[in-house]
Amino acid sequence: MFGCECFCWSSSPEFCSSEPQLFSLPSPLPQWPPGGGFASGRICLGEIEVLKITKFRRVWSCTHLRGKAQGFTFYRPVEIPDGFSCFGHYCQSNDQPLRGYVLAAREASSPETEANNPALRKPLKYSLIWSADSPHDGCGYFWLPNPPVGYKAMGVVVTSEPDEPQIEQVRCVRADLTETCETHDLLLTVYSKFSKKLFQVWNTRPCKRGMLGRGVSMGTFFCCTFVDSEQVLDIACLRNLDSTLHAMPNVDQIHALIQHYGPTVYFHPDEIYMPSSVQWFFKNGALLYTEGSEKGKAIDYQGSNLPCGGANDGAFWIDLPGDEDARQNLKKGNIETAKLYVHAKPASGGSFTDIVMWVFCPFNGPATVKVGPMNIAMSKIGEHVGDWEHFTLRVSNFTGELWSMFFSQHSGGEWVNSFDLEYIEGNKAIVYSSRNGHASYPHPGTYLQGSSKLGIGIRNDASRSKYCVDSSIKYEIVAAEYVGDGAIAEPNWLQYMREWGPTIVYDSHSEIEKLINMLPLFVRFSLENILELFPTELYGEEGPTGPKEKKNWEGDEIC
Repeated sequence: MFGCECFCWSSSPEFCSSEPQLFSLPSPLPQWPPGGGFASGRICLGEIEVLKITKFRRVWSCTHLRGKAQGFTFYRPVEIPDGFSCFGHYCQSNDQPLRGYVLAAREASSPETEANNPALRKPLKYSLIWSADSPHDGCGYFWLPNPPVGYKAMGVVVTSEPDEPQIEQVRCVRADLTETCETHDLLLTVYSKFSKKLFQVWNTRPCKRGMLGRGVSMGTFFCCTFVDSEQVLDIACLRNLDSTLHAMPNVDQIHALIQHYGPTVYFHPDEIYMPSSVQWFFKNGALLYTEGSEKGKAIDYQGSNLPCGGANDGAFWIDLPGDEDARQNLKKGNIETAKLYVHAKPASGGSFTDIVMWVFCPFNGPATVKVGPMNIAMSKIGEHVGDWEHFTLRVSNFTGELWSMFFSQHSGGEWVNSFDLEYIEGNKAIVYSSRNGHASYPHPGTYLQGSSKLGIGIRNDASRSKYCVDSSIKYEIVAAEYVGDGAIAEPNWLQYMREWGPTIVYDSHSEIEKLINMLPLFVRFSLENILELFPTELYGEEGPTGPKEKKNWEGDEIC
């Protein structure tokens, strides 16, 4: 047993040593429209059937780290239905409500298959990974199940006693029913001053994600006493072998989810460049240009004359009309016509649904650079035609419950748990769109794209105003590939794979040099480095592409 000093990193600066409180959404869930396996509580993955366990009993906490009251608690799942078995225990920070799950499973195949080659088997024994003895927290022991040959462990078991756990506590899964997983979100780091070992705890997720990935997140954690960025984990995650993805919502259920959860998007009080519908953009003067031609062509209201399919070869782009009054009118958008364009797709092997909501703005305004107390408005940097931004609702297919939201922010973004969202009505969250750049944020404030520690970067100002779009009402489902051909009619403009804005010819580097020369010497080097990290679109040197050309259309969100 090791004496230890503990070092812990968490997403929140606030800590609480008391037991976390259970979280529930502000309003009860509605009765979802019938059909399929969505929100039925259980999902069949082929040879096994799984359900979520969200009730836990505390096993051990690491709450006093270097004399400070903070920490993490490890839980075992309870109230597991008869016939089901769990795979491991759950861990989370004490500074947030109790909001997690682990999967439990049972055989879904025939008795003959179960007897000859069962999907689930008990571990042979356990290996002790690490143990701790603290005068504040008591003893904690971390055990890795040792699977039979041809099977994989799926999680870790924690005990408060030194005795090896009973093998009946968890099950291992036949290797062909699993997928590889990886670590993410470092939860806890503990250093033993006696053994000189570093003990770390992470959440896990499937390696292959996105709408084509079949790995199912387990809700369990991984831990070890060594750190290797290329290590192969001793645990795996489940694979969904059901090609029908029967737990995904049907079209009526997608509509019900949007109407129940659709956020209200607030634009800044000083926003000039408002969103609009794509149809309004086309109807009010947007032009299609072809390489080698100096004259643009009017775009049909539905975008039916746009070149569809293929790749972004630079042969076509969209631009504003040449008449100055018409250009300025189109730049300002038209919020009355604005709507959210929805792409519904599988996540985590069809155990979740991602409802991706795209907002279109005809124009992205110039950036404001913040350097300490100074705010310097750029005249061109950041400008481009045709701005596509998005946020994503991740909904559990077990219950239809909103689990988290992704807020896209220029070339990155962040996942936010449902307990950290602001709600405006029932279970409808708020999205704050930043001034000029239209990045999405969960709370009002000023966010820096750059170095927040140095106070240097591009300002993203987000605030509530009278300018808003209610996505639960003003939306259009434009894609949901999993429901089958013909169920959702994709608009013509969605197939346009080229740029929604022209390549800008102004010399952005000259403007940057002027900016740097205005600054004190001690901040010049930092600003030069920060500006190199900004995406190309921020400089206005290249027109942005549409939703289907974004990596997250098929893949997972960035981060």
